[in-house]
Amino acid sequence: MTNMTRIFDLLDQYRQQYIGKTDALLHKENGEWKKFSASDYVSIVDQVSTGLLSLGIKKGDTVATILNNSPFWNFFDMGLMQIGAIQVPVYPTISADNFKYIFNEAEVKLIVVSNMDIYSRIQGVLKDVPTLKDVYSIDAIDGLRNWKELLTTGTEEDYALLKQIKQGILPGDLATIIYTSGTTGRPKGVMLSHWNFITNFLALSEILKDNMVDHALSFLPLCHVYERILNYMYQNNGITIHYAESIDKLGDYIREVHPEIFCAVPRVIEKSFNRIMAKGRDLKGLKRLIFFWAVNLGYKYELNNANGWWYHFKLKIADRLVFSKWRQGLGGKLDTIVSGGATLQMRLAKVFRAAGIKVMEGYGLTETSPVIAVSNFKPDGVKFGTVGYPLPGVEVRIAFDGEILCKGPNIMLGYFKHPDETKKVIDTDGWFHTGDIGAFEDGRYLKITDRKKEMYKTSGGKYVAPQVVENKFKESPFIENVLVIGENRHFTSAILIPNFEHLRSWCRVKEITYTTDSDAIHNQRIIARIQREVDETNEKLDKTEQVKKFELLDKPWTVEDGDLSPTLKLRRNYLEGKYRDLIERMYASAGE
Repeated sequence: MTNMTRIFDLLDQYRQQYIGKTDALLHKENGEWKKFSASDYVSIVDQVSTGLLSLGIKKGDTVATILNNSPFWNFFDMGLMQIGAIQVPVYPTISADNFKYIFNEAEVKLIVVSNMDIYSRIQGVLKDVPTLKDVYSIDAIDGLRNWKELLTTGTEEDYALLKQIKQGILPGDLATIIYTSGTTGRPKGVMLSHWNFITNFLALSEILKDNMVDHALSFLPLCHVYERILNYMYQNNGITIHYAESIDKLGDYIREVHPEIFCAVPRVIEKSFNRIMAKGRDLKGLKRLIFFWAVNLGYKYELNNANGWWYHFKLKIADRLVFSKWRQGLGGKLDTIVSGGATLQMRLAKVFRAAGIKVMEGYGLTETSPVIAVSNFKPDGVKFGTVGYPLPGVEVRIAFDGEILCKGPNIMLGYFKHPDETKKVIDTDGWFHTGDIGAFEDGRYLKITDRKKEMYKTSGGKYVAPQVVENKFKESPFIENVLVIGENRHFTSAILIPNFEHLRSWCRVKEITYTTDSDAIHNQRIIARIQREVDETNEKLDKTEQVKKFELLDKPWTVEDGDLSPTLKLRRNYLEGKYRDLIERMYASAGE
């Protein structure tokens, strides 16, 4: 559909091209996959729109949605946009204080929640939101209005009004306010228009046409712009979307759905790989040798047959004996993983490609709707260690200090109610300052090296890019996660979370008694083994990047505890505050 100018024009595409599709959107209900056809989808959206009109929701009103991944997210997304209302999607895991802040700054008129668990998180702040008129829920909750009420309240006059309103909505109109996850300070509301999104997902759709797929799995939060833009791309291409409410049972969903594509953040890919490796380590004798031979072969993979015929002969053997089983464990049909949100370890991109699964890296921010650059499926469309080419229509340049700047139709309208903050990131020439450091490789592939704000100086005046160092350490099977520290210090240190699953396996082989994770991090043989991993990684780093001291923790960092952002990135400032005493003791013990 070439004349698409508003996001909800996707529904006209369903009416024109996909109306016979019986499995447009699916989610699990009482343990079974429930289908919504294309016809169901467009009909329910119109009912939601007219129901909202009957409540008095009008163009320009803000409605907060706190919804798990499901077709209901789409029903309200499209239902609100069709009447010119502004959706404010909110993460369910933020603090009560941030809920209150967002609801009040956005002046929300209505809130829609998935279930009682989410409602209980916001219930205490609702009395402090004077603009709020009502709360609706998807699940049946005593005392709350149910979303199904909206499906029957629209009148003929409401349907006539809906048609009139839709005609008056312009491409540049505000479609949504997405509040950043607030890893530092208060979250900011990013204002994105219909045209911001459309130019982005149409360009992505063109890329996907070179590698068409039919079934997608959606599990990252749809309130994050990354999963949302892929969601629009899937719809534009008529791809069946299976929604997973959380990533806790991701493996089960993958085996049930047999997806051909999904998007993930590097942390998810790392954890999936670690589980594969744990199974390999449990193998015995020749099977174990063959498994690790195949993995090491995969690490050496290069694109476009650059390894030569002998390598690919061995790769065929590795595929038959090992990698074919990987694909089976990932549903049997997985073709493409889109990776974004942080830098992916190059070795993982290589080994998955060797295993017959394309990992396509991309890069962007909420403020850029979000994609700035992405790999593609053409013969020269991927270069390991980069995020591919700037998206068609998006200009990218590197500033004198290495910062990535971009300009194009994907740049946000601004920060809601914060024009001064907007001026800080969009200069007078219209260039958006990403805050990321990067460079072009071979004059065309964009490479991200670190966050400008996260780079720090040691007391000796040397710069360290912590993400680069952290990724190196996470290549070790013994290390699950790591926080690198060293700003204004004499040396770099780290807080490490061991990979406890791997540790238990290692201890079995070494006949070391393993009781609890808490005991493990104080076991001298385990500490010595992790010290060896640190020493070996340090050899690959510059002197100022090398970790001189580290401390082990016995509990993984989580989104729920506030340690990670909703896309599983370290909340660096929060963690440094949380472990301030531990950090000070670590440096004091070294005489600093």
